[in-house]
Amino acid sequence: MALQPLPELVKQLITQPIIFIGGKGGVGKTTTAAALASYYASQQQKTLIVSTDPAHSLGDVLKVQLSNEKTAITPYLNAIELNPDTIVDAHFAQVERTIKSYANPDMMPKIREHLRLSKSAPGAQEAAMLESMCQHLVTAVDGNYEHIVFDTAPTGHTLRLLVLPEMMGAWTDGLLAQQRRQSKLRSVATRLDSHNQKHDAKKTEIANPFAQKKSDRWEQAVSVLEKRKQLFRQAGQLLHDRTQTAIVLVMTADMLPLAETKRAIEQLEDSKLTPAAIVVNQLISPTQFDEFWRLRADRQQQLMQEIERNFTNYPIYPIYLQQTDVRGTDALSNLLCPVT
Repeated sequence: MALQPLPELVKQLITQPIIFIGGKGGVGKTTTAAALASYYASQQQKTLIVSTDPAHSLGDVLKVQLSNEKTAITPYLNAIELNPDTIVDAHFAQVERTIKSYANPDMMPKIREHLRLSKSAPGAQEAAMLESMCQHLVTAVDGNYEHIVFDTAPTGHTLRLLVLPEMMGAWTDGLLAQQRRQSKLRSVATRLDSHNQKHDAKKTEIANPFAQKKSDRWEQAVSVLEKRKQLFRQAGQLLHDRTQTAIVLVMTADMLPLAETKRAIEQLEDSKLTPAAIVVNQLISPTQFDEFWRLRADRQQQLMQEIERNFTNYPIYPIYLQQTDVRGTDALSNLLCPVT
């Protein structure tokens, strides 16, 4: 497909309220996402931009201090910068409240210690971020936003976030199925216990661990799982609806971003999440050669002085822009120690 002028991207996405911006780190995802959100807001269209990138650069781009809570940037633009640590703490606090409703109080100290250690387990942060992202996605749609723009972390993280709702939904289904089997066993055990008590008036009353209480101790846990299942189902449906969601990949005209973008598209297509568009950032216009590079070099020198002032305790080593892609062991080695 031929190159399109950038305003066409705005027109293409205007009918799709949910926009995910993804791509390799450092290619300009945050700038692209913020530019789209800012433009739609400037047209008096209610817009929310959410950053799922732990690098926290959205606030820097917008020149506003952001947090886990919604911040009003303009009358039509709100922004959220999801904080993984805050989200994980809230996620595990909810888990603890659920367990506390039916667990033996004497067990809670051990359970709390287990939950504390679980916060650092592989996948814990990702699962908590996913649930928060899905919650913001569903809530924003219900909140009558005309545009919801997600500024995501580098490609691999984004891909997992996009395909996880389906996986987490299946996992929750498994937990619910297990709970139903346990519920049937408890029901049978309760009936047997009742039958035995009727035929043995002298029987000493012994608490049956399977006996059903007035309020089933699993009821709250099951309710939480059912809500999560519904949340993941709603988010999954929105992500796979091409009339609702557009995935835009950002790259630069370099070999490594090209290779990563090709892999990302293959994975997205396999998951039936075909991207809507590709943005190629940091291109040099033929009209920019002389004046552009002079101004750019002057700006870099100003920033280098700032860098030296800020990092006086550390040695600083420059790597200069190369004329060609640096690929292969010889070129990589030569980048650090040029052959004279």
